[in-house]
Amino acid sequence: MALQPPQFIQLQSGDRINIYVNSSDPLLMQQFNLTSNFSGVVPIGTIGLTSTANNNGSRVLAYTVDEQGDINFPVLGKVPVKDKTRLEVEDFIQKRLFERDLVKDPIVTVEYMDFSVTVLGEVKSPGRVIIKKDCFTLLDAIVGAGDLTIYGRRDNVMVSRQVDGEDETFFINLCDKQDLLTSPAYYLKQNDVVYITPNNKRRHEADPTGNTFSQPSFWMSLVSFLITTTALLYNRK
Repeated sequence: MALQPPQFIQLQSGDRINIYVNSSDPLLMQQFNLTSNFSGVVPIGTIGLTSTANNNGSRVLAYTVDEQGDINFPVLGKVPVKDKTRLEVEDFIQKRLFERDLVKDPIVTVEYMDFSVTVLGEVKSPGRVIIKKDCFTLLDAIVGAGDLTIYGRRDNVMVSRQVDGEDETFFINLCDKQDLLTSPAYYLKQNDVVYITPNNKRRHEADPTGNTFSQPSFWMSLVSFLITTTALLYNRK
């Protein structure tokens, strides 16, 4: 079985990232970094920035990738980041700062801002799952959603993804190791939607009106109703 190499998250238009430049010279660092006491004044040439409040009340600078796939970085201007990984952007900016003699010893750190996938269907905790690492797999997303319920189909997991404005759908069998590890959707991308389809038992439990005739609770309620009705009729005699 030929396994695919690890696939790193690549930046796309609309993504938000945080970039921090570290240097032994604090004055140089101030040209590129947002201080914690940010008052709303953005350095010249940094159009396309947004800020988000941390839990401690400080402000975090976020660069938004524009439709052309660029960010507007202080002093450097337009920096192409689309289809680049986080590490590639770090390397690109670090080299440009050094080549232009802007920072002699730059250390650049790029962080994702609110990157996530959505997991729906038969999982214990459906909703958004935050992407916390560069290579994020389908299994990572399922673990983040609390694992499948007993009603989830492990042989028919659906992943929906937008590629160049077009929707693509993949179906994966978790019980088949080769199918799982070789699937184009094994490594997820930001904004992917994972849907765990229900098994036959779950589908047969409810009719179109939502009544669950095969669930024990329904029959217990029915028996209780019949007992109560019989008792009322008996007391009237």
